Amino acid sequence: MTAFTEDVVQQIARHMNDDHAADCLTICRALGGRPAATAARMTGLDADGIDFAVTEKGGETAIRIPWGERPTERDQVRREVVRMTRESRAALANRS
Repeated sequence: MTAFTEDVVQQIARHMNDDHAADCLTICRALGGRPAATAARMTGLDADGIDFAVTEKGGETAIRIPWGERPTERDQVRREVVRMTRESRAALANRS
């Protein structure tokens, strides 16, 4: 069972997809193992991980990325996503 209601999950997904689409793609490229992805959108989350739909090679694939630390509150989700974004940016910069 998740600590997050469906309404909260939808609010977080809407915010990520509307305001942080580039971060979603960065996370999926680096932490999701999809370096060739051309687009990504958050589709859900629970206490175990965050879900994305990733576009690559003209098709869409569902992927799940586990949290580094299991969130139990909404603010912890924000901190985890910020951590994932920073880690992903650094990983991609090192690949260049």
